[in-house]
Amino acid sequence: MPATCLGCGCACDDIQLHVDGNRIVEARNSCALGAQWFGDGSAPSRALVDGKDVPITHALDAATARLRGASRLLVFLAPDVSCEAQRAAIALADALHGVIDTLTTVTAAPSVLAAQEAGRASATLGEIKNRADVVVFWGVDPADRYPRFATRYAPGPTGIHIGGRSARTIVAVDVGSARGPEDADLRLALMPDREVATLTEFTAAIVGRGADSVGSARASVTTLAPRSDAAVLDTLVCAKYVAIVVDAEVDQANPSDRGRAAALIALAQALNGPTRCALISLRGGGNRSGADWCLTSQTGYPMAVDFSRGFPRYQPHDGAVARIARGAADVLLIIGSAGHLLSAIPDGVQRIPTIVIGPRASESIQAAGGIAIDTAVVGIHESGTALRMDDVPLPLDAAVAGPPRAVDLVLDLGSRLAGSRFAPAAVIGNSSLPRENSR
Repeated sequence: MPATCLGCGCACDDIQLHVDGNRIVEARNSCALGAQWFGDGSAPSRALVDGKDVPITHALDAATARLRGASRLLVFLAPDVSCEAQRAAIALADALHGVIDTLTTVTAAPSVLAAQEAGRASATLGEIKNRADVVVFWGVDPADRYPRFATRYAPGPTGIHIGGRSARTIVAVDVGSARGPEDADLRLALMPDREVATLTEFTAAIVGRGADSVGSARASVTTLAPRSDAAVLDTLVCAKYVAIVVDAEVDQANPSDRGRAAALIALAQALNGPTRCALISLRGGGNRSGADWCLTSQTGYPMAVDFSRGFPRYQPHDGAVARIARGAADVLLIIGSAGHLLSAIPDGVQRIPTIVIGPRASESIQAAGGIAIDTAVVGIHESGTALRMDDVPLPLDAAVAGPPRAVDLVLDLGSRLAGSRFAPAAVIGNSSLPRENSR
């Protein structure tokens, strides 16, 4: 049966699952990361209160009591749940005057904030596949964390307006130990402390002298850029369509300059003078982009939204990690796979009463002293909608039977807690996300 993989942000939708006796025995076309994400489709289906197994209704009763007593509720949208569940969680946070956040504040926040300040020229991955003749991998080799990017989008596949790998020029910009693809046609090595300065110099070389054509841009490159950089810049300004690919997720081993995001945006904007350019930000899996999209559609903001005054306020520099660190939350409600949040949160999380509703919640470290209810994984046990890293919505279908759906449990909580204030039909309705094929 056809399936879509959320193992990374590529959201490959050409996967063929083979199921035998409610077990996934093969995920054809998937990479190693995708095969790991699907596994055999098995997942726990337990409800725990203080480490003891209880019926789901008992766990929901306990969660209701805990949430009803909260005065500083923090809701966290973790990965591996559908957009429908995310929208229900946002409605719940709104009704209870809580704060809601996503992984974006500890991963891709610099890219999001820079785009909000200056705008950003981007494109869908299909656009890059079909048009980009020059692809720049800036400090990233997608093969490491996005294994099928090269074969699905660029530079491997043949597009409508461009041939395959042989018709494209690949530029790898190595920033410290963060290297681009090994088979690049051009390579530029930078020390991390020179990255933003180099990006600024590139931008100045293109626009600093009013470069409004390929010829004048090339002249600016020759006079303003060092010889080692001139070949790269010459390739960029002479291209028909440039795609600059950068990993927006934080890499603890290779932390980037916080000014990188704004400098990359400026370079992409400048290149849209002499040629066309799109900046492509790679994002992690589990429908992370969906959480940002749902928050934006319902509140106007993509992360760190505070409903405590009865209306949404944007607090991008005061997200979940910062609030937990200073003890500004008295109940933490995690919707999704808790492990993604716990790896980024300080030890203070152990002191906060926690409710986890999501895939494998019973296996999280909070299960021993909190409330944990296992749910389905969207795209494996649950149908729904998820967004690819380029914000293209994709429909997902259930492949095997599993635990209860997260959206049903969150809606149940909302009905128990908020009563008439919780109007999921009005807020959520039948998901307004278009269900289109991304191929």
